[in-house]
Amino acid sequence: MQIHYLGQQNSILNQFISELRDVEIQKDPMRFRRNIERVGEILCYEMSRTLEYKTRTVQTPLGTTTMSVPVTPLVLCSVLRAGLPLHQGLLNYFDRAENAFISAYRHHPGGGDAFEVIVKYFAAPALDGKTLVLTDPMLATGKTLENVLAALKAHGEPSQIHILSVIGSKRGIAHVKSVFPDSTHLWIATVDDTLSAQGYIIPGLGDAGDLAFGMKL
Repeated sequence: MQIHYLGQQNSILNQFISELRDVEIQKDPMRFRRNIERVGEILCYEMSRTLEYKTRTVQTPLGTTTMSVPVTPLVLCSVLRAGLPLHQGLLNYFDRAENAFISAYRHHPGGGDAFEVIVKYFAAPALDGKTLVLTDPMLATGKTLENVLAALKAHGEPSQIHILSVIGSKRGIAHVKSVFPDSTHLWIATVDDTLSAQGYIIPGLGDAGDLAFGMKL
């Protein structure tokens, strides 16, 4: 797996990440969602450099010109609900892409720290020969993306897989690397060293779904 760690270089991306982490700024859910969306725009812009392009002729009011435009068929797949703002960031740029959505949540069978990831709702187009873009803002243990990949197999074989995340843990990235095809690309804004006993990223930013959309039962 090829890892593109964008936060290693100074850019405006770091401003958005710092605001996402800040406990005071987090009190504004609209600002939180917008920052996730803006991170998604930056990640997909960088990813767009790897797509296939072709030259087309464009008629302007004063003449014609040629432009290279992307032609790679894309399917954007987001994990509900936390992935929705990130998904919107991608749609702002890849507005002609097909879309897929999948729900995944942590189930603690014994009420302790141990958990399993349950996948329920799933809607996706055919994937054969297309480029699959998986978005999950928090790449913690990597189990969610592993289960999503298993669920997607019923919809065909994509020609390429890209994963876009805001924050990941080193352990989660290592796990994803072990279960996804070697040709997979991971585009990530920042990486943290530690996971808690409950599988949450430290320092991370908290629960992205709750911060974006409110507390759940």
